[in-house]
Amino acid sequence: MLKNTTNRLSRTLTKRHKIAIAGVGTLGAAALALSAVPGNAQTTTADAPTGKVAYSSEQIKDVKPSVTTQLAAAGVKAEEMSAKHKAAVAAAKHRAAVAHDKHVAAKAAAAKKAEAARKAKAAASRDAKRIQVKPVAAKTYANNLDGWIREALDIMKKHDIPGTYNGLHKNIMRESSGNPNAINDWDINAQNGVPSIGLLQVIKPTFDAYHVPGTPKSQYDPVANLTAAANYAADRYGSIDNVNSAY
Repeated sequence: MLKNTTNRLSRTLTKRHKIAIAGVGTLGAAALALSAVPGNAQTTTADAPTGKVAYSSEQIKDVKPSVTTQLAAAGVKAEEMSAKHKAAVAAAKHRAAVAHDKHVAAKAAAAKKAEAARKAKAAASRDAKRIQVKPVAAKTYANNLDGWIREALDIMKKHDIPGTYNGLHKNIMRESSGNPNAINDWDINAQNGVPSIGLLQVIKPTFDAYHVPGTPKSQYDPVANLTAAANYAADRYGSIDNVNSAY
């Protein structure tokens, strides 16, 4: 009998403990609720209505537009920042390009200036070293037999026509005695209408064929007559020096 009584008491205490624990939990929740209410808030003793609490969906709906607006504003701000960054990069590139162009232009100008200075210095150096050459006066010849022979020899030298002073002089003296206007009007050439004329008694066809450029085209011109005759003698005899008789 004692054993059974003890078991019933144990079951009874267990049930009571559970009820006590539940009560303590209820009181704790109530205490927490009261502590969350502000100090200046009014409390009522009216019993809270029983049943489920109804929540309005209006507040939840209002959240979405607010978030969308914030996201849109953030996107616009990001685009503005991106545009500012691009503009800053472009401006930096432009400044760098302008600076580079200025540097290149300055370098080119400096090089041009240096080159001009170098040329001026070189020109000054050349001027300093340049020897002032006095113009050579044109060579003059006496208007006589000696002068005619000497001028003819200079022209013959330029045209590679052989002959010497003595070779010209000896043939002149035999042919015309030094008279530039001498004419042979009795030999076969005269009979054929082409008389021998001048210092070396040259006929017109021979004079025209062996005329030396740069001299007058006249048989009576002493220098022209001498150079044409010497040119003919060089072609036929090798040199006027080889002529010792009528040729």
